Amino acid sequence: MTAKLILEGKEYDLPTLRGTENELAIDISKLRAQTGAVTYDPGYGNTGSCQSAITFIDGEAGILRYRGYPIEELAGKVPFTHVAYLLIHGELPNAEQAAAWSESLRGNSLVHEGLLNFFDHFPVTAHPMNILAGMISSMSSFYPADSTDDAHIQQNILRLIGQVKTLAAFSYKKSVGEPLIYPRNDLSYCANFLRMMFATPCGEYEVSKTMEDALDMLLVLHADHEQNCSTSTVRMVSSSEANIYASVSAGVNALWGPLHGGANQAVLEMLQRIEADSGDYKKYVEMAKDKNSGFRLMGFGHRVYKNFDPRAKLLKKAADAVLDELGVSDPLLDIAKSLEEVALNDSFFVERKLYPNVDFYSGVIYRALGIPTDMFTVLFSIGRMPGWIAHWMEMRNDPDGRIHRPRQIYTGATLRHP
Repeated sequence: MTAKLILEGKEYDLPTLRGTENELAIDISKLRAQTGAVTYDPGYGNTGSCQSAITFIDGEAGILRYRGYPIEELAGKVPFTHVAYLLIHGELPNAEQAAAWSESLRGNSLVHEGLLNFFDHFPVTAHPMNILAGMISSMSSFYPADSTDDAHIQQNILRLIGQVKTLAAFSYKKSVGEPLIYPRNDLSYCANFLRMMFATPCGEYEVSKTMEDALDMLLVLHADHEQNCSTSTVRMVSSSEANIYASVSAGVNALWGPLHGGANQAVLEMLQRIEADSGDYKKYVEMAKDKNSGFRLMGFGHRVYKNFDPRAKLLKKAADAVLDELGVSDPLLDIAKSLEEVALNDSFFVERKLYPNVDFYSGVIYRALGIPTDMFTVLFSIGRMPGWIAHWMEMRNDPDGRIHRPRQIYTGATLRHP
């Protein structure tokens, strides 16, 4: 099957592609060579930049699948470390593989002691995402980052997943002036992170199972999301054959933006603004409806999902359970629940399909878990690490891969002379 293009009175036949979920694409890889024209697609919203077997999304139907598995059958049911294995290796691990994988991650959770000195040179005001990106990039100086040997690549993968939570917790401890808490091999991935975040040498710290399970679900829900801004950045950088640390640190920086991973932090900042204004959430709902107000309700609507984000559905249930089990009483969370009720019932939001999204609920849960607002996007980075790595590997192994080099439509001055 081909698509027909008529340009300036001349007809061109363009090949088409179909994905395994029946997605239809027009192959324009030779468009410029054939016609002299390029496509114009700001934000690449209608451009398929690659063929990928990792994650499938149907935004209209509210579907998200990792390697074919519905997110509803993974989040809260399959541990994050197993989902990481699935994304990177293509299949869920059997019992033997899962045990070996978990043991390898625990064995690679210690940060190189030489890296620890770097923490001392960041100011206490440094954002944890800034620190995380810098530390991950620096890891390439300590390990065989540019090696093409498969054993070295697999070891680098284990280091990244194993150490990212340690680096994240250490960056927090440095920011609050507390001693570093090293990981323990007898704890799960999420329990280790929570202990490194909140324990001190002064006493014992027992990880709450409710907190551990909630964090595990959040990491699973954030593990991959197809060709989003940060993942596309990882692919863009890796297309130059940059090493895994350089590529992934670029993804961290892309995720930092308030329109991407920083959106859940923006949600909490919005809630704080409403609380400071006597908690009058109805006033802000009306402001959101007025396009001239300049105010936007953060955490509602999604670029891809035109239905309820399936991740948000799961987190809505989890948020209710976590708040109940932890007995959390927080005025910000009360405001959040009031906004949620409005969005689900007010015709303005319903007609525009402005449902609460994953950023809205994740911020609420992180708040309930006691995670500082500046760490929200860092937690997102920990969850997204397996997805970034899977895409880096897929890009590296693509026989048709080539360095990314988009075209542009030039709008500057025409030829002139001084």
